[in-house]
Amino acid sequence: MHQDWRHLLFLHWEVPPQELQRLLPPGLAVDLHEGKAWLGLIPFTLSGVRPVLMPALPGVSTFHEVNVRTYVRRNGVDPGVWFFSLDASSSIAVEAARLAYKLPYFKAQIEFSAQGEALPLIEFNSHREDGRGPTPAHAHLRYRPEEGAAKPAAPGTQEHFLVERYVLYAQDSDYQLWRARVEHQPYVIQKAELLELDETLVWAAGIRRSDAVPLRHYAREVKVKIFPPEKV
Repeated sequence: MHQDWRHLLFLHWEVPPQELQRLLPPGLAVDLHEGKAWLGLIPFTLSGVRPVLMPALPGVSTFHEVNVRTYVRRNGVDPGVWFFSLDASSSIAVEAARLAYKLPYFKAQIEFSAQGEALPLIEFNSHREDGRGPTPAHAHLRYRPEEGAAKPAAPGTQEHFLVERYVLYAQDSDYQLWRARVEHQPYVIQKAELLELDETLVWAAGIRRSDAVPLRHYAREVKVKIFPPEKV
């Protein structure tokens, strides 16, 4: 699959590793950076979503998404992402991702807008309307990039640990673990200003997060290729 991801906001809170580990399937362990575990909330918008060698389709290839995730390793290697939930505005995308990638996608009503060019102000409002997931599960956010340099995160830094992940893991209804690889250029990130945050997605995932101000990073755009999943 080809996808273009735009106006990504990376919010991260430190969470005790044991709180996240209890929610992971056997075979995966929470990945730590300098002894700390992290929970992410990432809203963004997608366009150009299409299988390789096929054109994008109007009304199908553009939608919005917000996910709740943490960072894991399998057998001490293959660092990747574990998604607790992914809420998307496209019913087709939700069902396709559930079927093909075994991911916990849920249909949501999402309103997205980006105003301005140099430092766009983004408004993101999501309400889950899928009975397969816990509710209430909503996210209301307003954010924008801060002035300053935008550049890839340096290897070994906290930012690199949080954003540069090229493997996703999932589990099917038979408890089989799956892995899919993701390919893209490094994110060009900058600090972000969080103007509003009201969300229950983390609570719906069974996690209690801190009320502390989260780490905040913004990426304007990245072109992504997602490969077919494989059993592990």
